[in-house]
Amino acid sequence: MSGVLADDATVRFDDPAEASGIYGKGFFGTPAAAGGLVLDRYEAVYLAEMSRISVVGTAGRAVEWPSIFRRAVRQDREFPVRYLVYRDLRQRGYVVRASPPPVAFAVLPRGGTLHKTPSRYWVEALSEREPFDLARLFDLAERAQSAKKALLLGLVDEESDLTYYRVRRPVPTGALPPRPLPEPTDGWLSEDRVTVHAPAAVEELGRELAYGSRIGDRLELSLIEAAYLVLTGQLRLRDAHSGRTVTLDRLERRARRLDPRFFERLSAYRDLRGRNLVVKTGFKYGAHFRAYPRNPANAHARYLVQAVPAGHVTAWPEVAGGVRVAQGVRKEFLMAGVSPEAKVRFLALERVRP
Repeated sequence: MSGVLADDATVRFDDPAEASGIYGKGFFGTPAAAGGLVLDRYEAVYLAEMSRISVVGTAGRAVEWPSIFRRAVRQDREFPVRYLVYRDLRQRGYVVRASPPPVAFAVLPRGGTLHKTPSRYWVEALSEREPFDLARLFDLAERAQSAKKALLLGLVDEESDLTYYRVRRPVPTGALPPRPLPEPTDGWLSEDRVTVHAPAAVEELGRELAYGSRIGDRLELSLIEAAYLVLTGQLRLRDAHSGRTVTLDRLERRARRLDPRFFERLSAYRDLRGRNLVVKTGFKYGAHFRAYPRNPANAHARYLVQAVPAGHVTAWPEVAGGVRVAQGVRKEFLMAGVSPEAKVRFLALERVRP
């Protein structure tokens, strides 16, 4: 089958029989007037590479696949990366159509029929060298959710290998009943931790509500936990050296000197605790927190959480490593984006095989 290559790297077939044959085997192209068919540049390059069509120029001379590919690249600098994702999805048996913004492709479920079966996925194609832009991913995830589509990111590394991530807006929830202390207890601040000694408070906070770590007869709290308990009226803070009262402002100033991300971490911690989750450090997993639906004595952690500014931009390898670790230990990886007003939104990333 021979089609005519246009300057924009699309290919036109005028013969109705040829057009019908191409369209009927994978829903390639857009039907044109009088029974013809127009292939977009992804379809044209793919079918030419698979030797399913032949292409000629306007002068009638045969055009080889490399020339078609180069013409497509001249039209769109993002074409090489996007084509790798398109090609891979087609090889997996999906019907893939170029999509208007905000994503590169709309993908039907296997066995779907164009114009009858709704698309299943929105797929955005990215190079690993592009920045991980949290604000953009929040926007894409919310648009996909509104359109009732699953959002996939096709990440292409420097060796042209692909990794797919599903991105969504989760609602993390737990089942630990909120039960504050009936009256505040004393906590003693020394450098980067707070100690509680009152036996009843150690029992209630340490065992029942799963705060801190019990060391002998005392309870050791992190600065995050201590700040939260002060905020919720369950802890009176005192300096372990002088015995003087320590205000929340003073505690936060000290914490920010030790941890530049303290504001984001405390905001995320408060939000997660407000969702009836138990929140513990995620240090050994390379994350800020691990979150449990119930007391850790009776449940495994469900989430690994990284708290960052809402406009966080970083390199993809940093995020890919976090996702890999979380899935390796059967946990869900969440980015907690924190606004300057301490509003928290969660984004879940999961490595998948379409």
